Amino acid sequence: MSQQVKVGKLTDIDPLGSRRLNVNGLEIALFRLSDGEILAVENRCPHKGGVLSEGMVCGPVVHCPLHDWRIDLRSGEALDPDKGCIETFPTEVRADGTIYLTVPASLLGASGTDTHIA
Repeated sequence: MSQQVKVGKLTDIDPLGSRRLNVNGLEIALFRLSDGEILAVENRCPHKGGVLSEGMVCGPVVHCPLHDWRIDLRSGEALDPDKGCIETFPTEVRADGTIYLTVPASLLGASGTDTHIA
């Protein structure tokens, strides 16, 4: 079971920028692509745990700042020749610019309160 959580506004993230979000101990990175699309992934490279929100975004791919692994932000898969995968999270940007993130209900705990971009 999953739940949508309001996490902020589109204007909170610069084009081609990112923001970190902590959901009960799991750090999630939100990325804003050049077309305004918001993608969300676990904020760690599958190789050595690099902080992906600090990487460079090229299209729907982020380059890990540690060893330049390329991670597809839509699938969570490392691109060839590298191998590995991270969790992805569905997002929705509503007409008023509010960003909603879909996360497993188990991550939210009992309160299920809104989480905001840091």
